[in-house]
Amino acid sequence: MLNRRDFIKQTGLALSVASFGMSSYTFPKVNSYKMGLQLFTIRAPMAQDPKLSLKTIAGFGYQDTETYGYDGEKQAFYGMPATDFKKVLEDNSLISTSGHYDFIKYFNGSTEELLRYTDQSIEGAHALGQKYITWPWLDPESRSIEKFKILTDKLNEIGERVNKAGLGFAYHNHNFEFIEQNGEIGYDIILQNTDPELVKLQIDLYWVAHSSPYTAHELFMKAPGRFVMWHIKDMDKVNRDYTEMGNGSIDYTKILPDASLSGMEFYYIEQGGNFAQDPIQSVKDSAEYFKKNLTNLFG
Repeated sequence: MLNRRDFIKQTGLALSVASFGMSSYTFPKVNSYKMGLQLFTIRAPMAQDPKLSLKTIAGFGYQDTETYGYDGEKQAFYGMPATDFKKVLEDNSLISTSGHYDFIKYFNGSTEELLRYTDQSIEGAHALGQKYITWPWLDPESRSIEKFKILTDKLNEIGERVNKAGLGFAYHNHNFEFIEQNGEIGYDIILQNTDPELVKLQIDLYWVAHSSPYTAHELFMKAPGRFVMWHIKDMDKVNRDYTEMGNGSIDYTKILPDASLSGMEFYYIEQGGNFAQDPIQSVKDSAEYFKKNLTNLFG
């Protein structure tokens, strides 16, 4: 008989509520989530003074962070050795539960190069005490259906390596995964052809609202328990660009109750640009709105 992993690989079928019934998934208990921030939101301040930036966001009530821009060769975050950066986090009562790592640089290279960077990323994640390593991006040349199929093999391989190191691995979406190409959608290929035990999902709820043919709830129903991290950001009501939490059109009162269904463990507020004033003011305003209006809605 096939074990569960082989079944997924050989049939290309992901677990879903529709195919296996709600009774097949045990929902996690609701826990006390820490308010997180994807540090890319404040990339300009972080480039100028990362220590002051982290102290400032901690003052706004952020407790968790997601990193980006890791230097694998130097084992450094934001110009600091990983251990030094961890100390800065600790000094501000912050943790880091995930990082966006630059796997796309090695997408077209050798497996040896990709796995070497994976090992470097594992060292960096361990140094910070992160729970997840996340693949965050595909460049424009890597978004064809054929490339998505190649991607799934790489995701499975990285996921196996990362899991053996005691960490989780996840893929983060943008809009391009949802663009139909000759009747196929990249995100469906990722769902169907990656092992759910090795490759989790970090759902960007802005891009789902912006570009996906599925609602967030429909995606959660396709693969309950697999969406272990969320990116939470709002969409401008006029130009559909990013905006501060509470200023936009995404109704999070309908999404946050699905936290348990999705399997969410961590969330990160993010705003990629289009700041009303500046990044620091925007993350302050988003934190205030989120704490006042939304934190009690997680289901």
